Amino acid sequence: MGQGGDEHAGSGLMLTETMPEGVSAFPITPCDAAGRLDGGALSRLLTRLVTPSVASIGLLGSTGSYPYLTRDVRRQALEVAVETVAGRVPILVGVGALRTDEAVRIAQDARAIGASVGLLAVVSYTPLTEDEIVEHFTVVARESGLPLCIYDNPGTTHVAIGPDLAGRLSRIPGVIAIKSPASPVPGIAAHFAALRNAVGPGLSIGFSGDWHATEALLAGGTVWYSVAAGLFPEPCGAILRAVQTGDAEEARRLDAAMEPLWALFRAHSSLRVIYAAATILGFGRPELPRPLLPLPEPARRAVAETLAQLGLT
Repeated sequence: MGQGGDEHAGSGLMLTETMPEGVSAFPITPCDAAGRLDGGALSRLLTRLVTPSVASIGLLGSTGSYPYLTRDVRRQALEVAVETVAGRVPILVGVGALRTDEAVRIAQDARAIGASVGLLAVVSYTPLTEDEIVEHFTVVARESGLPLCIYDNPGTTHVAIGPDLAGRLSRIPGVIAIKSPASPVPGIAAHFAALRNAVGPGLSIGFSGDWHATEALLAGGTVWYSVAAGLFPEPCGAILRAVQTGDAEEARRLDAAMEPLWALFRAHSSLRVIYAAATILGFGRPELPRPLLPLPEPARRAVAETLAQLGLT
């Protein structure tokens, strides 16, 4: 965790001044069909992530289904996380919402309960101008006092945060990091260089998209925001350690070994696959928020077979 910042009363966590380098593991938020939290299942999932392979926990990201959850459930999930983790791993928590005032309230909740960083996506029904996006981040950062990570997730928000906009956002006090979707291999080095030039040396640059993450890390990214690590932290941590030691060949070998899982992510979406995997591994019977439907039985069997093949069961 970064040095400095101010301590949360009663939580034992510190607000970070930069994102911890390494794997940020994104678990699901196990709920029933009515959206009620299964706190026991969430606690068991989080306990699995308290390991040297995990540098931070990404609670209530897209894998955590944050747009589908009420503010109360989001508070409950963070309370379970803070109690379970007990200061051993920094918690990055999704604070995105349609309205700026609601995002402020959620970020204030997160800071009060004990999150270290807020993950702020631009969530909007009406397309936003860049000035509106900058104002949104400015207000949430100022009014919450929670350090923020820019969440660039155009696949779900339909807003792409390019280098120029990222540069503007990086100059807002309290913005400390960006989570960017990893580009396919031919363009990842250029994508990283454009971001680094735009945001300057002080901002943490990390990547999501597990099947491209290894090359993004080799290109210079320092954080892997990982869906797979939310259930399988050790193989992801092994890839990250190989990158950090400069062993690109080993990192690529380990990444290639995970390709059967990456293929399922690409075919069915990482969210649906990881929900199926959580059920297969015995973490209750978490329900995808409707209208999302679980994988059909043939795909679920393929997930089970792949986990067995990779030694992940």
